[in-house]
Amino acid sequence: MTRLPHDRYCDEIDRQVERFRTVLASGADLSATVPTCPDWTLEELVLHVGEALRWVDLLVRTRAREDVPVARVPGASGPGVRGDAAALEEWLAQSGAAVVAALREAGPTAPVWSWAGDFTAGFWARRMTHELVVHHADAALAAGHPLGTVPADVAADAVDEWLWIVRFVQRNLPDRPTGELRLPGRSLHLHATDADPALDAEWLIELTEDGIAWRRGHAGATVALRGPLTSVLLAFYRRLPLDAPGLEVLGDRKLLEFWLERASFG
Repeated sequence: MTRLPHDRYCDEIDRQVERFRTVLASGADLSATVPTCPDWTLEELVLHVGEALRWVDLLVRTRAREDVPVARVPGASGPGVRGDAAALEEWLAQSGAAVVAALREAGPTAPVWSWAGDFTAGFWARRMTHELVVHHADAALAAGHPLGTVPADVAADAVDEWLWIVRFVQRNLPDRPTGELRLPGRSLHLHATDADPALDAEWLIELTEDGIAWRRGHAGATVALRGPLTSVLLAFYRRLPLDAPGLEVLGDRKLLEFWLERASFG
């Protein structure tokens, strides 16, 4: 599984935490509903993110060989007060700094438990990078801020990782909705229209009987999603509607919608 360099992930985690802090420092309403996660307020979203960062910090720092309940993670429940943006921002900053320090110290190959069969610190560096990228989009939408642009290398890697997760779930949790994404002869094509050609930011995803298979590159498909790379990524994560400005769906739109409904979890 090809990844970005470990330090690149660590740098991006730092950057994404700073982007969250900017949202919190802007005076955004912490009680605002997150439109893409309507069960959460903005404050609850940030608490979820900080909890995940502290949990991963503990896993990596202790080289955990099995899952650790979040209840055993020091400070994971938040800053101790509610409705205080400054306290929440400081707690999130500490959470991000801790996990980045743990990941840098461990390096990408250190053995660490994970839920996905890749038992390395490198898995967690990659996973937390993309968790933050997507949840920052959630926070920006809740606060009414511009979504901004995800760095191209990170956005392309996030698509790769999401496809890897979908295939992992298909193979290991066959009763999940991803199991319905076995449609031989059907395929999807993602095409980033603004990326450097050297990045090869196009994907062909085939819905085979054995589970999804994909490769980078241009190819015909049952349905194609075209647009700026950040928009393609966020639509693929169901953070932008398919009719968002700059996006174009060509071919069997219902197949793409079927994919998005069944490849959504977590």
